[in-house]
Amino acid sequence: FLQQRWLRKPFMKLRQFLHLLRHGRLPGQLVIQLTDRCNATCPQCGMNINERFPRHSLPLDDVKRMIDAAAQRDIAAVSFTGGEPLLVLRDLVALINYAGAAGIDFIRTGTNGFSFRSPEKPDFPDRIHRLAETLAATPLRNFWISIDSADPATHEQMRGFPGVIRGIERALPIFHRYGLFPSANLGINRNIEGRGSIPFIENSVRDLEGVPVEVFREKLHSGFSRFFRFVAGLGFSIANVCYPMSIENDGSREDLNAVYGATATSAIVSFTSREKAHLFDVLGQSVLENRSQLRIFTPLCSLHALKRQFSSGARGYHCRGGKDFFFVDAVKGHTYPCGYRGEEDLGFFGDQSEMPASEAQECYACEWECFRDPSELGGPLLNVAQHPIETIRQWKADPEFFQLWLADLHYYQACDFFNGRLAARPNRLNRHGAGGPSQQHAQSRDHSILASL
Repeated sequence: FLQQRWLRKPFMKLRQFLHLLRHGRLPGQLVIQLTDRCNATCPQCGMNINERFPRHSLPLDDVKRMIDAAAQRDIAAVSFTGGEPLLVLRDLVALINYAGAAGIDFIRTGTNGFSFRSPEKPDFPDRIHRLAETLAATPLRNFWISIDSADPATHEQMRGFPGVIRGIERALPIFHRYGLFPSANLGINRNIEGRGSIPFIENSVRDLEGVPVEVFREKLHSGFSRFFRFVAGLGFSIANVCYPMSIENDGSREDLNAVYGATATSAIVSFTSREKAHLFDVLGQSVLENRSQLRIFTPLCSLHALKRQFSSGARGYHCRGGKDFFFVDAVKGHTYPCGYRGEEDLGFFGDQSEMPASEAQECYACEWECFRDPSELGGPLLNVAQHPIETIRQWKADPEFFQLWLADLHYYQACDFFNGRLAARPNRLNRHGAGGPSQQHAQSRDHSILASL
């Protein structure tokens, strides 16, 4: 949403630049957890159906008050998440319509895929037509479907939904007919190609016998590449990657206290800092190799910054969580800087006359892509508006980041800024594959640092 607001019209560019100069803020984002109810068995999530805790859903009127406040504060994007949002479909649709009427430009939601079960049943086409028609009649811009693995059996076993991959494949053309192009949402885990396909490297936090770094990287590359080909083959034209989040990781997460249950201590989503340095490097290569065939939202500049953070300690642009981006939990309906900084309760979003304010100055404590990716993408815009000399120094210190950043903006424009109401345009995408300038910069000085890990 940051890129579209900046690039679609010259007037919009000027208005948003003046907004940054005056307020020192990026266009805002509000992630609202409508419910923590779920009917899936995903082992990588603390909200799965097997977890025993009181379940909650936010009252409709409370969320409307949040949306009114968001619109008044020039929030650009609202995401409705869960749990499983489609379990409260009537409220979800009402709130999407309400947000659109309030002037929110970018509205997102998604599903664990349970609606696509049992594709062999006679009523399956009618059910999917009703769902697609219902969502397409709203101002919803993006609709994601979670996919855990390129191996259908592994995905279905993790989710507890037999046959759901075939159902998704049958459902996508129906959604397309209604002008809604869902995105495949991968939460990085060790089962990307199949059960246990991504091994632990040596010196793992869990003291398991590991594999050489080269094998770890090869398995990752194979897994990511196969995943992108797999979802494109199913009929997806957009994909996004959620970075692994496990607070109980390598001893570096004591400052986090998750209020968002989409985290777990499961080994399949636990990666050490050393592994993450290689993971983000390999993911960057795989994204670049596949994004001429599939609109992949994950920005190369963000992956570059995360790779450097975990390989050398160099930090990119700090997360704007608590400044421009906020999370609302389903239990109390309170606002937090993100879903993982539960110690900073900022109260009810609609109660303050101004934007809630976090006390934290700069945060790099997690890799929640919902906030980290737009922070890296928007950081240079904010800096050039407020600290142009510092921006020049940063450009000189890490020219690769800015080259990738510019390439990302150009690619996002070719992807129609990932508008899920528009079909992909292959003739615009095929100029952005591997071998271009960004590929040359991606294989840079940081490889020597990675080689020493």
